[in-house]
Amino acid sequence: MGIDISALFSPKARPLLGLDVSSSAVKLVELTANGKDAYRVERYTIEALPKDAVSDGNIANLEVVVDCVRRAWKRLGTSTRNVAMALPASAVITKKIIVQAGLRDEELEAQVESEANQYIPFAIDEVNLDYQLIGPAPSSPDEAEILIAASKKERVEDRVAIADASGLKAVVIDIENFALLSAYTLIERQLPDAGRNQIVALIDAGASVMNLTVLRNGQQVYAREQAFGGSQLTQDITRHYGMTFEEAETAKRTGNLPDGYELELLTPFVESLALEVSRALQFFFTSTQFNQVDHIVLAGGCAVIPGVDEVVATRTQVNTLIANPFANMELSDRVRARNLLADSSALMVACGLALRRFDPA
Repeated sequence: MGIDISALFSPKARPLLGLDVSSSAVKLVELTANGKDAYRVERYTIEALPKDAVSDGNIANLEVVVDCVRRAWKRLGTSTRNVAMALPASAVITKKIIVQAGLRDEELEAQVESEANQYIPFAIDEVNLDYQLIGPAPSSPDEAEILIAASKKERVEDRVAIADASGLKAVVIDIENFALLSAYTLIERQLPDAGRNQIVALIDAGASVMNLTVLRNGQQVYAREQAFGGSQLTQDITRHYGMTFEEAETAKRTGNLPDGYELELLTPFVESLALEVSRALQFFFTSTQFNQVDHIVLAGGCAVIPGVDEVVATRTQVNTLIANPFANMELSDRVRARNLLADSSALMVACGLALRRFDPA
């Protein structure tokens, strides 16, 4: 089918909003440039999604998601309608290939399509396919390393349909873990010696899945996904207090729960989360040559729980910090610093998507 996605890697238009449709919420972030390699947070918003509107990265109820995106965009108060969105990693097949350096575009496209035919378990006309030049191959300066990404067309079309029906335009379709890693580059600068030669475990704990990505000098050395997330705490609240899932989710976000909540439900949940982090690290140690990590960075909705970093640090004996990609950014008058600090770890993917605005054209 040729390389037909304008999509997976190449932003074509500016300005741009980062639009993250997760399983629990719609998140929008708008950044502007603030000098060289510096950014300003213009506005952001988070709009909760009803349970099961998005399930395992699939859009289960398009109408509900579109309503939520419309509300979020209206609350954001921007005139920008171009958005960068992301597919879950499970919806995308990625593969690094080595090609001869200096190929013309049409030669490179032909080679990418030929390689993709070997690795993709679908007919080539059923997928959106794109590629990105990573740089010279590690083994030889005469060769180049290329990253191929492919996704079934309906997964891309779902995201585009959400934007279209919401009155927005999807000009970039990224991959969630790539967006997360883009935002991580801003956090890496906050580490001692900018994280150089250090092993960093990035834990993204969302509503239903916990992802571990281990990085060294910006390169991924290990990745693992575990079924654990904040919706378990919501279900505990539902059972314990006889609430609906939506009522429990709202009460959890606002902290509007009875006195015994912290001791009876929240503390055991945070302990379970710390145990899951510890387990994920043990899998990393037993399946690689590494036997330690220098820092844990907690991202995702679960990281907003006060004190979760201390519990994880105690359990793992590793320096632990909460992800805040906005730490060194200027804030517009519309953004309240205290609210952004509380929400920052949940906005990692949306921030990474908003950064696509500044990619070289």
